Amino acid sequence: METTRLQYMSPLSTRYASKEMKYIFSEKKKFTTWHELWIALAKAERELGLDITEEQIQEMEANKDIVDFEVAEAREKDVRHDVMSHVYAFGKRCPKAEAIIHLGATSCYVGDNTDVLLMKKALELILEKSVQVLINLKKFAREYKDMPCLAYTHLQPAQLTTVGKRASLWMYELSLDVVELERRLTDLRMLGSKGTTGTQASFMELFNNDESKVKKLDEIIANTFGVSGCVPVSGQTYTRKVDANILSSLSGLAQSASKFSNDLRILQSFGEMEEPFERHQIGSSAMPYKRNPMRSERITSLARYVIIDSLNPAITAATQWFERTLDDSANKRISVPEAFLALDGILNLYINITSDMVVYPKVINARTMEKLPFIATENIMMEAVKKGGNRQALHEQIRIHSHAATLRVKRDGLNNDLVDRIANDSSFGLSRDEIMAAMDPKLYVGRSHSQVEELISDVIDPIIGRHPQKAIETEINL
Repeated sequence: METTRLQYMSPLSTRYASKEMKYIFSEKKKFTTWHELWIALAKAERELGLDITEEQIQEMEANKDIVDFEVAEAREKDVRHDVMSHVYAFGKRCPKAEAIIHLGATSCYVGDNTDVLLMKKALELILEKSVQVLINLKKFAREYKDMPCLAYTHLQPAQLTTVGKRASLWMYELSLDVVELERRLTDLRMLGSKGTTGTQASFMELFNNDESKVKKLDEIIANTFGVSGCVPVSGQTYTRKVDANILSSLSGLAQSASKFSNDLRILQSFGEMEEPFERHQIGSSAMPYKRNPMRSERITSLARYVIIDSLNPAITAATQWFERTLDDSANKRISVPEAFLALDGILNLYINITSDMVVYPKVINARTMEKLPFIATENIMMEAVKKGGNRQALHEQIRIHSHAATLRVKRDGLNNDLVDRIANDSSFGLSRDEIMAAMDPKLYVGRSHSQVEELISDVIDPIIGRHPQKAIETEINL
């Protein structure tokens, strides 16, 4: 039996997240980013006048993608310090540069800056996938913007909407999340080279108290990694509010996805819509006929995890002491990557479902027509008033007829005969044909059509335009 079969493996890695997201938070990506940060630091320090040679930098660059895990792990058992263990391992790989690796820096130079860079990559992937969901929902909403269906308040049939208008609600919520994520990316800053307590004292020493060079060092490092800048002040670490804010934004996206998945699960139970179902997919081990909404259920399940996980960095941010304390480390190593991995799994499912949702127009129409006589009563009453009827008296008659028709449907299991009851009531003065003229569902959907188109043109298309799409891997484990 493989060794991995004897150890706990996170389902986020084995079942839910994509290869791209798993690589972003892999040890290989983490430690090669440390190498890149050491190279960037050395280059910046050389540019600003320190005695670092081009040969040393070239040696580091030639080895930046090689991580000597065994050397580092053996060293860590001895010194009990992960950063110094990798400084040692990289130094053994780059003997000419060994003396200047990590020069002037503290552990958080590589630790915190790497965390920011990995979150940046992960946010970009999350944005890419979120926009793909918007593209899918846009197509769906447009296709079904004119199809009337029952709308619900309190999960009870209310007035009508359209299938596309309902999809616009999912779209709009997701668009708010996308804009929020865009802002998080725009506001993201690296820690830079702030030193042990954030005063940059070690770098002031290196550059003979030349503040302009110390400030320029941060600028060069940020530019190297395509980030708009470094935080203006810090303790030893960047403020953990950054993690809290980012995971709060991820939680918002999970909330929107969960709302969609819950709606779809209910619609599938109504028989109006359903998620894709593979040709050989099995819905139940005991009931072969079942077509369970398992993908939507998985979205709901993973979303619950992301929403709760977002509390971790919030509590961490609230309990940091002065310039730094290490009780963030163990929690941060788990909570931040797992939030991204779980949300990545959610978006893979969201893309998969919205790319091929199934709609059953006849079921939707039958359910609509069953309730339409109740919904149309106000219009019917107005027509009767135009013919001389008394509004208050007619309102009472409709109340009586409606309750009787409801009892017939619910208690006796018979059809809704409200139209016949009103047609046979002379106080209304309306023929059956006149009443049936009010039974066109399209009379009751308001501006659904226009609202869909306005949302797409005013909100969704500008977002899509800001994020040119490329091929996205969304293979999901069923």
